Formats: sequence, structure tokens, C-alpha cells
Amino acid sequence: MAARDERPGVRGPRGPQGPTPKAAPARASSDLSPLQRLSLPLLTRLSRMPKWLLVVALSVVFVFGMIQSGPLAWLGALLLGLLTLFFLWLLVLSWPAIPASGRLLRAIVVVALAGVTVLKAMGRI
Repeated sequence: MAARDERPGVRGPRGPQGPTPKAAPARASSDLSPLQRLSLPLLTRLSRMPKWLLVVALSVVFVFGMIQSGPLAWLGALLLGLLTLFFLWLLVLSWPAIPASGRLLRAIVVVALAGVTVLKAMGRI
């Protein structure tokens, strides 16, 4: 039998992590920016995918982008550019919700990937 939380104002059974938090109220569609409204269907599809599949797909795009050289360097730059745009899109969407340290780290990753993309397009990698 689950133990009851005896704190005032908290009702219901308490699990291993404490009382179940109430779900945040859904945001009205009028609160969303135009980019968020356009991104919602794609984000919904991405969230329903198995997490490992997204990691594997992004890794494959990165590796194929990096190994293209010689006459196919343009293809590598294109793949890395698409990956950069994907990460930039996620950064813009998550910007208001993440702390400053997370913003900085994610921005560094996007800028570094953009730099690698430019170097690949110039044929230096």
C-alpha cells in the first residue's frame, strides 16, 4: 500500500519520487510564435519516433557528410549544412525554455558545425 503524503495541500498516494506533479496547462495556439506553429506537426512526429532512431539518423548524416571528399565534397557540405540547419532550428525553438548555460553550449555546437560545413564546402576538410 502506498504511503500518503502528510504535508498540507498535498493529496494522493506518494510514489518513489514523491507526489505526482500536475501537468502544465496546454498553451493556447495564440501564445505560439509563427515558427512554433509551423514546427508543431514536425515536432509531434519527431517526438513519436523512437529516440534511438533519431540519434542514429543524425549520426549517419554527420558521418556521411564528413567522409565525402574530392568531387563529392559538395555533397558532404550539403549534408552538414542540413544538419546545421536542423540543430539551429531546435536551438531557436528551445531558446526561451533553456537556461543561459544550455543556450551557450548549444550555440557553440551550432557555430562549430557551421564552421565545419564552410570548411567542407571550401574543400579544406
